[in-house]
Amino acid sequence: MKNRRFWVGLSLLFVLGLVIAGCSSNQKEETKVNKDPYSKQELLLGTYVQIRIYDDGKEEVLDKAFDRVKELGDKITVNEPGSEIDAVNEKAGIEPVKVSDDVYTLLKRAYEYSEDSKGGFDMAIGPITQLWHIGFDDARKPSQEEIDQALKLVDYHKVVLDDKEKTVYLEEKGMELDLGAIAKGYITDEVVKVLEDNGVTTAIIDLGGNVYVLGHSPRGEDEDWNVGIQDPNKARNTVIGTVKERDKTLVTSGIYERYLKVNGETYHHLFDPTTGYPFDNDIAGVTIITNKSIDGDGLSTAVFSMGVKEGLEYVEGLKDVDAIFVTKEDKVYISKDIEETFVLGEDSGYTMGDRSELK
Repeated sequence: MKNRRFWVGLSLLFVLGLVIAGCSSNQKEETKVNKDPYSKQELLLGTYVQIRIYDDGKEEVLDKAFDRVKELGDKITVNEPGSEIDAVNEKAGIEPVKVSDDVYTLLKRAYEYSEDSKGGFDMAIGPITQLWHIGFDDARKPSQEEIDQALKLVDYHKVVLDDKEKTVYLEEKGMELDLGAIAKGYITDEVVKVLEDNGVTTAIIDLGGNVYVLGHSPRGEDEDWNVGIQDPNKARNTVIGTVKERDKTLVTSGIYERYLKVNGETYHHLFDPTTGYPFDNDIAGVTIITNKSIDGDGLSTAVFSMGVKEGLEYVEGLKDVDAIFVTKEDKVYISKDIEETFVLGEDSGYTMGDRSELK
């Protein structure tokens, strides 16, 4: 697949460790929440998608949820038969392309995050990500001339959205949409809708790093999920600490699991739309905790572009959003609202940072 990185990115950057104990002995029978979930896992979207449902008698909802993932993946994945995003890119500089309500909704949100982040997140970053192609066998460091030429095509302002006709038009030939930083969030939220519409109250949705914890933990109605935060420097399922949440999504951007080494220098896959090179700041990984996974996606990329100090300030100015930053110096910084619920692992090798020292 030409643009498999579209999906792999976040799945390789963030791993959720879910510490789930068995149901307590006084679990109310009327909640019909099982100790062991109905579970299904498939390789989709370039990553492993896993859904676990704890509500008794709701096993058939798993198939409905996976059908929705496949439906949206077919519409959004680039270079796939029938992909709407692929059709938009192919018609760049030629004509507008009519898209489905699903894809148009996703594109509208992507444009809004491009605006809100002042281009730190740019939905039209495709020419740069295709040029470097990090995560594939043909990844390479482009010449400065190639980067300069590609940067001329990176400008979300030249993405024209027609609300009445539900069409998308890229104003210049060679422009490409790359929604890898936001699409899995949209799909995660759609899966949550499927579960809730079918009466599911307790579940875990994991689209390769875009994770949503629905309802309470199976340990009891008064118990939140205990969610592990991935160590950006270690293998999957190695966590730096935990945070308690329910009805929330956790999404991470990080630099270590997908990268290119050239002449002893490491280049990660998170690109600055203004330079054509990976972002260069103090962040190794950032986890966003919020209500909607699409917001977690957009915000994780946006705040990554800001660095720790500005990113923390930005997050704390938003409603119902928290963040956990891991720096290249092995320091951890968290937003104020989760200071009472985040627990740093004693053997993690990390220490809590002093915000007054941030520059």
